Amino acid sequence: MNTKTIIINADNFSDLSGFYEEMNKLFMNGIDWKMGHSLDALNDILYGGFGVYNPGEEVIVLWSNFQKSKSDLGTEETIRNYQMKIDKGYPYNVNLFKEKLEELKNGNGQTLCDIIIEIFEDHKNIELILKD
Repeated sequence: MNTKTIIINADNFSDLSGFYEEMNKLFMNGIDWKMGHSLDALNDILYGGFGVYNPGEEVIVLWSNFQKSKSDLGTEETIRNYQMKIDKGYPYNVNLFKEKLEELKNGNGQTLCDIIIEIFEDHKNIELILKD
């Protein structure tokens, strides 16, 4: 079986919304529906079977210019995202996002980039390579 390689180019996005659009282009190519803008949806498509590879198929994901993404999806974007969820309220768990926001402001929380990397690493069929 051939291993598929998917290249995430950080130059193609600069915020979380742009990241989701890039994931749709890369992972849902040729599919007539799009992944939702959520980390749960990202996790779902990484299982495969929805887009460019099948469940369990070996995949290499090369994330180029990763330091740019680490900055773009870092503390500032994470705070903005959490604050949006707090301001919107339902269907978001406002108390949870207030706690996460406080942790982040105290230097103890995860950034969106950290969370996204964990999601990729949870999929054992995906080899994630971070390049600068």
